[in-house]
Amino acid sequence: MIGNSVRLTGGSPLLRHDPQPSLLLDAQARPLEFNAALLALLEQLSLVDCMNLLPINCLPLVQACLGQQRAIENVEAQFAERILVWTFIPDPDENRVLARCREASAQIVAERESTKARRLYRLIIENTTDLISRHTPDGAFLDASPASWALLGYWPGELRGTRAQRLFHRQGLAGLVRRAREGLEQDGYYTMTYRIRHRQGHYLWFETACRAIRETYTGAVVEVVSVSRDITARVQAEETTLTERELREAQQRHHQDELAHTARVVTLGELASGIAHEMNQPLAAVVNYANASQRYLAAMGSDSPAAERVAQGLERISVHANHAAQVIKRLRAFLRKGRRRMEALNPGEVAREAVRLCAWEASDCQVTIEDRLPDNLPLIYADRVLLEQVLLNLLRNAIEANREAHPGQPSLIVMSALAQRDGWVQIDVSDQGPGVSPAQLEQIFTPFYTSKANGLGLGLSMSRSIIEGFGGELQAEPMPVGLQMCCRLPTLAQSGAPQ
Repeated sequence: MIGNSVRLTGGSPLLRHDPQPSLLLDAQARPLEFNAALLALLEQLSLVDCMNLLPINCLPLVQACLGQQRAIENVEAQFAERILVWTFIPDPDENRVLARCREASAQIVAERESTKARRLYRLIIENTTDLISRHTPDGAFLDASPASWALLGYWPGELRGTRAQRLFHRQGLAGLVRRAREGLEQDGYYTMTYRIRHRQGHYLWFETACRAIRETYTGAVVEVVSVSRDITARVQAEETTLTERELREAQQRHHQDELAHTARVVTLGELASGIAHEMNQPLAAVVNYANASQRYLAAMGSDSPAAERVAQGLERISVHANHAAQVIKRLRAFLRKGRRRMEALNPGEVAREAVRLCAWEASDCQVTIEDRLPDNLPLIYADRVLLEQVLLNLLRNAIEANREAHPGQPSLIVMSALAQRDGWVQIDVSDQGPGVSPAQLEQIFTPFYTSKANGLGLGLSMSRSIIEGFGGELQAEPMPVGLQMCCRLPTLAQSGAPQ
């Protein structure tokens, strides 16, 4: 209760001149004196309502303030829609307390709303199955939500500072990055669908919506916020549904098989002149040994050394005749048309077979093919004829590049292979040719694109399709001198094929 002895404005200069709403309280938390600022805060309210403006635990606060002789700050009290923040200052000499307050309704409501928004944001970020991430304009991760572990196998801390593009599938990467940059700069947002590599090595289909954060005055993009979703299941479901589009794709695949077979026929036609070169030496040896054997037989009689020489000659005839048969067998296998026959293969053996098939052409162009293929490569799962066709195409392209850069002069092609730690085998073909420009590199695998006067532009396109059909990758990498073609294939264990 407020007694009649309460003064509205007192003789205390400190209270009278305090701009903040204030009052003096005795040791029992009873008001002794008000200042004008507090009366203005009360407006039409009665003086009794002043007690409702104070914190509900006002008496313990006053007693603690006097007992401990220290100020107690930032005590909230709510009256109707108002929120006041009180400070209690002790006056031990007079055994009273000065209570000062300030209106903080807007500030505290804003802080509560901000806290609620932060809690909601954290709840969404930590529990959403989509990957929410922040990036620099060039794609480096600034932060990522915990969903990065479930989706990609990386914790957010592992992604910070790394560029997202390093996880993207290389096919069409340059065009994808360019379109995203242009869309963000012009429209402020961009949505893209692409393949991204999981930590375990397999690829997933992702759909990402990006939004640009701009600098206030210049409008430059300073940050990109992205929301990414795994749509692999949706893509696979679409692929398993028999639709007209899939029928067209099936027809296209059949057409590609026909083109691949046609390419092998064309290649065999170009290799036809090499058949004579391959067959010349073994057949000449067959004739020579046969003639010598006839002479020995004519003079043999009872001469046992002559009979021994005849036996040796006939043995060598058999060896060279078998060699000629193997040459024909390899050429016929290369020409054979039919369905893919997937099997476990030694990539080194297939690569060496491709080298043998084009050895005559390399020799004719004064090109040396250096074999850096280890013997202990892990097995892969592929079709022998198609893989041999791809490697032969890469070698013949390298030979032509060397011939263009070094006409009439000796040059070198290096064919190497490496078993990588991630369960893949990489076969590289490096030439000493003129190389390609950045614009050519971007289109080198595009169907019907060619820099050759008489080329069809199908060789590298079909080669990449074949390798991707085996679950691998075919890329071109510029070298200080020439070009290196990199063919990556999963090992038998990595591909999950029956062993």
